[in-house]
Amino acid sequence: MARTQILEASWYDYPRYYDIVFQGYTRQEADFIEAACRKYCPFSVRRFLEPACGSGRLLTTLARRGYQVTGFDLSQPALRYLQRRLARSGLNAETFEAEMSNFRLRRRVDAAYCTISTFRYLLTEQAARDHLRCIAGSLRQGGIYVLGLHLLPLAVDKEDVECWTERRCETIVTVTLRVLRIDRRRRIANVRVCLLVRRGLKELRLRHEFQLRTYTARQFRRLLDSVPSLELCDVYDFRYNIEQPFALNDEMPYRVFVLRRRLPS
Repeated sequence: MARTQILEASWYDYPRYYDIVFQGYTRQEADFIEAACRKYCPFSVRRFLEPACGSGRLLTTLARRGYQVTGFDLSQPALRYLQRRLARSGLNAETFEAEMSNFRLRRRVDAAYCTISTFRYLLTEQAARDHLRCIAGSLRQGGIYVLGLHLLPLAVDKEDVECWTERRCETIVTVTLRVLRIDRRRRIANVRVCLLVRRGLKELRLRHEFQLRTYTARQFRRLLDSVPSLELCDVYDFRYNIEQPFALNDEMPYRVFVLRRRLPS
């Protein structure tokens, strides 16, 4: 009989399980980031930045591919997990604790990236603008920022649930993500994530509720226009096909934006 533990806690305090949940996207995202750099950067890319790097699934993948990588996060459990992961793999990276809307690097990078809607944790227009300005200040001229987020959150009804399962060795993690409600005036979505973790006879159930900022295509375009140091190169969808950019509209829920720090005119 399984022994079940039930927790109300942040899933960021359990970075291994968080890492397992999104591991299926890692290779495709890393391949796309490299392809975007080849397509849009007027120089060879060697240095990457990942804001809100979390458990470091992408950061360690790119470090393993030979890049110099820097990442930061507010979660100390995630940063400790990442540092142990780097050490086990014999990899080097600069990591530090910072907020997405207020950070500074000692040396500019060639490119940066932030995927799976992490950007939407910035709950105000000012915080989002400050983040983009910090990114622009961290990039060398011509450097790019690959930014992935859902433009249209799911409407709130009983069918608006995402559920998937990932496995690593003997650990099986099932995640259920539900939009509880959306305040369209304040542009805030309340979200609940539930993790079911099984390993042998042990079972952990974790529930975490949090908020995300909502964006339509027009709202995101307006935000970009308020940061003139960045230009929009192209827009892609969840398939990460570098040969197939799309128009910026509300037809597809998940968009991947390639932004670039402007070159001198």
